[in-house]
Amino acid sequence: MGSKFTITIVSSDSSQALQNIQLVENEVSRIEDLISDWRPNTYISQINKNAGITAIKVPLEVYNLTKRAIYFSEITQGAFDISYAAMDKVWKFDGSMQQIPDSQTIKKSIVNVGYKHIILNDNDTTIFLEKKGMKISFGSIGKGYAADMGRRLMLGLGVIGGIVDASGDISTWGRQPNGKSWVVGVTNPFKPNKIKKIITLKDSSIVTSGSYEKFALIDGKRYSHIINPATGYPATGIVSVTIAGPSAEFANGLSTSIMVLGIEKSKKLLQQFPNYHSYIISDKGKVHN
Repeated sequence: MGSKFTITIVSSDSSQALQNIQLVENEVSRIEDLISDWRPNTYISQINKNAGITAIKVPLEVYNLTKRAIYFSEITQGAFDISYAAMDKVWKFDGSMQQIPDSQTIKKSIVNVGYKHIILNDNDTTIFLEKKGMKISFGSIGKGYAADMGRRLMLGLGVIGGIVDASGDISTWGRQPNGKSWVVGVTNPFKPNKIKKIITLKDSSIVTSGSYEKFALIDGKRYSHIINPATGYPATGIVSVTIAGPSAEFANGLSTSIMVLGIEKSKKLLQQFPNYHSYIISDKGKVHN
């Protein structure tokens, strides 16, 4: 998935632990073979190749993942959108950008983006992209989904504790070998050497989205590398969002959406999901819980 996975297993048998780690690795590879938009023979690649041409029948697992992604699009009015993959790259975040692209260029960059043009058919589990040139990608929630599925696999096998860390999309279960709960320290990007909050995890997940490492600074204003797929403009106002809750996939959907929606609109979104807790840092360094 273009990301580093770190798998931790609690076990008194190192040989068995290694076997279980391999099983998680196999599960991640299985999921990548289903949803990668880089590998040419996956279902997602076939859907993208046939945009505007024909619907593609997919396994129920892929269908339901797509359905959940569209649900996020609906509750965020398009702030989250897996069809962002068709967006033209008109913004640069390598330090070279000195001015904002003109409005027509930005408008043109999202012409093939729009979740409402992803057509699902429940009867035969097909997915059709209505417009030629459309693409979908699970770069936003795919890692979290894989982490959740790795945890689910281990729980099903009776493994007493562990962590699946998909480059920061973390799913945990059970406890540490010393009997204590898993804990994660959250830092403020403006003060990275100081832990601002300790979050205790038990059979739960934690995910962070942010613009503190990759952004453009134009006329003193910070523009995130996370683009609002509905407008083509980068997210502003927030540098870091950490979400903790039952599912890494769902937490990632929330964190990505919050980066785009901003602090005020995100408050209403988070109220709908009391099992998920946030730690948001604005571009002024202010913390919002």
